[in-house]
Amino acid sequence: MLTTQSISPDFTSPNQDNQPVQLADFRNKKNVLLYFYPKDDTPGCTIEANDFTRLVSEFAQLDTVVIGISKDSCQSHVDFINKYGIQFDLLADSSGEVCEKFMVWQEKEKDGIKKMGIVRSTFFIDKNGTIQIAEYNVNPKGHAQAMLERVKNII
Repeated sequence: MLTTQSISPDFTSPNQDNQPVQLADFRNKKNVLLYFYPKDDTPGCTIEANDFTRLVSEFAQLDTVVIGISKDSCQSHVDFINKYGIQFDLLADSSGEVCEKFMVWQEKEKDGIKKMGIVRSTFFIDKNGTIQIAEYNVNPKGHAQAMLERVKNII
């Protein structure tokens, strides 16, 4: 697992508009709150996306962009954004390469069945590219607000 004070892995991944987003583009410009979630338009993921949308301007006041990422397609992200009015980029990691770099692609067990999937996780990466928060196995309810408070304490 990635830990705080380590340098974030770099990546390039397409957003909902199929435009490449590269973590390095934010270096020395913006902090990045990067959160990984299992699937568009599912209950927990919708709670998390709506909560981050509600707080996106407060994160912006802290010079922080919010970015969500899952293995869903760009079109799935467009549909999710349009349905709920999500106000930040969702990246399509369909190959799973970014999930692997951040070590969120893990074996999960539900109802006694084991399978690989995205472990809901959040990383706060400062302008220098250093991971200041690395949190795995996140509970979506109240998570965005908790992250906002933690970011305020760091900045």
